[in-house]
Amino acid sequence: MQDTINFIRSKIGDFKPELAIVLGSGLGAFCDNLEGIRIPYADITGFAPSKVKGHKGELLFCEIHSKKAVIMQGRFHFYEGHSLSATTYPIKVFKKLGVDKIIITNAAGSLKKELTPGSIMLIEDHINFMGSNPLIGENDETLGTRFPDMNDLYSKRLRDIVKTCADKLNIELKYGIYSALSGPSYETPAEVRMLALLGASATGMSTVPEAIVAKYCSMEVLGISLITNYAAGLSDVAPNHKEVVEMGKIAGAKLCELLDETIKLI
Repeated sequence: MQDTINFIRSKIGDFKPELAIVLGSGLGAFCDNLEGIRIPYADITGFAPSKVKGHKGELLFCEIHSKKAVIMQGRFHFYEGHSLSATTYPIKVFKKLGVDKIIITNAAGSLKKELTPGSIMLIEDHINFMGSNPLIGENDETLGTRFPDMNDLYSKRLRDIVKTCADKLNIELKYGIYSALSGPSYETPAEVRMLALLGASATGMSTVPEAIVAKYCSMEVLGISLITNYAAGLSDVAPNHKEVVEMGKIAGAKLCELLDETIKLI
């Protein structure tokens, strides 16, 4: 960890980010017009390269509306063979750098017919079906307690800010519960029906481990899903990553606008 911090500090000096943003598949356009210091994951001790299409794989340290931020342009995933501890390592690094608020985004599949592709869903809670927990292992008391509470994981205060911004921009918001599975295979129709019966609204292969670690690190968490497709059995079109990335680019502009407005008020 100290090697990671020392390396990043050698690049950013005394810049102290207060806000972290994790961008999901196809959402990298949010950074297109931002200026700052870019560091490829492959150069950072402890970081894994991101090899999934739609994930650029670099950190951007910048200022957005006078807020000092660090942005993950893409993430590395459990299904790539990394442990959950490794996939969430950047969140712990952000804590050490001074971050106390985090926005986690993802591209997700809808589990409900009324949650149409192109929708923006605020995550109210989650269900962890990944088969593991990122906090398993020796605990670092400098980051958080051994048995962290997961109540109000997704901050109501931040969700209320997003709602205010969406109303101003005339953007319709959906609300729901996000379920995370390990992937990389998409869910079967039977699994989709099960998740819906359990109360989930959308499903994906990320976010939950990062959110757990962020809450453990006493960060205020905002989770947003961009609904890119219907899950298996809800559409005649089989889920595929090309569809996810393309919808991310099309509907992602709306989410980028909402993120920009939200950051002004955070």
